[in-house]
Amino acid sequence: MIIVMRQGASKEELTEVKKRIKELGYKPHVIHGETRNVIGAVGDERGKSILQSLESMPGVENVVPILKPYKLASKEVKPEQTVIEIVPGLSIGSDALVVMAGPCSVESEDQIIETALAVKSAGATVLRGGAFKPRTSPYSFQGMEEEGLKLLAQAREASGLPIVTEVVNPRDVELVARYADIMQVGARNVQNFALLKMLGQLGKPVLLKRGMATTIQEFLMSAEYVLSEGNRRVILCERGIRTFETATRNTLDISAIPVLREQTHLPIIIDPSHATGHASLVPSMCFASVAAGCDGLMVEVHPHPETAASDGPQSLRPEEFASMMSKLREFAAVAGRTL
Repeated sequence: MIIVMRQGASKEELTEVKKRIKELGYKPHVIHGETRNVIGAVGDERGKSILQSLESMPGVENVVPILKPYKLASKEVKPEQTVIEIVPGLSIGSDALVVMAGPCSVESEDQIIETALAVKSAGATVLRGGAFKPRTSPYSFQGMEEEGLKLLAQAREASGLPIVTEVVNPRDVELVARYADIMQVGARNVQNFALLKMLGQLGKPVLLKRGMATTIQEFLMSAEYVLSEGNRRVILCERGIRTFETATRNTLDISAIPVLREQTHLPIIIDPSHATGHASLVPSMCFASVAAGCDGLMVEVHPHPETAASDGPQSLRPEEFASMMSKLREFAAVAGRTL
């Protein structure tokens, strides 16, 4: 249920409504609007009719049922777009596109710092890089783990770029959170609910990647796990879904952008590198994604992709990334965005 407070309702009235929601066995989530506040009451669906009695409380305008199974992620509870501050001066969900760029895996100090400086020079605003790497084969490179996190921190110091990196295991959440500005959940962990709940208890932004066989509703339900624990800073990432097609690594579902835009207030970014698996296809998919209305992009860049420890074929060279970014500014301007 959504409890819509009257315009001008006092803090005391808001507090009393929250108190009553808790007494009825539900968890209140306050969403502050420009003219009025609403409260999402989340809990057992079977007894939600009892919440209708809240309409009689002072300060309450009306009580409206939420029809979507995902409550806090739904536009029903928050019609306006959510803007998430990553670090002071940098937000995602506004008119400014956010480009996250860097190597699939952190491999050395020289590699990550060289890449960080190159992507910043080209216009990227976030550095991506994997310290923990979940791989299909147990014999593949698994990442440098904490040493990789330390190198990412050095690259942030050298470039001034905030970092996004993946957390794979719930036991590593606190460790990764000490270094990362954005906590990434990979496609394989989109329904690792223990991990999602732990991230929901942090204050850091969470970048949630769609699973390769995850429906839009399942994707938003995973976001709901983070939101329901109190963390409202969730960024959705479409990175391609698995289909019968073999010409690309995955099939980039660009239609997910307008579909998600209709369903949720959360910001949406696109990862065309993992979607296509081929560096030559990445720029055109970036242009198309911006035209479709995404809020940002995540692009793999490596100074020497031919020697990369992982995902070299889908990584742009720094000069290719710079060229793409130059052209991307034209698409951003047509789409009414800045870069």
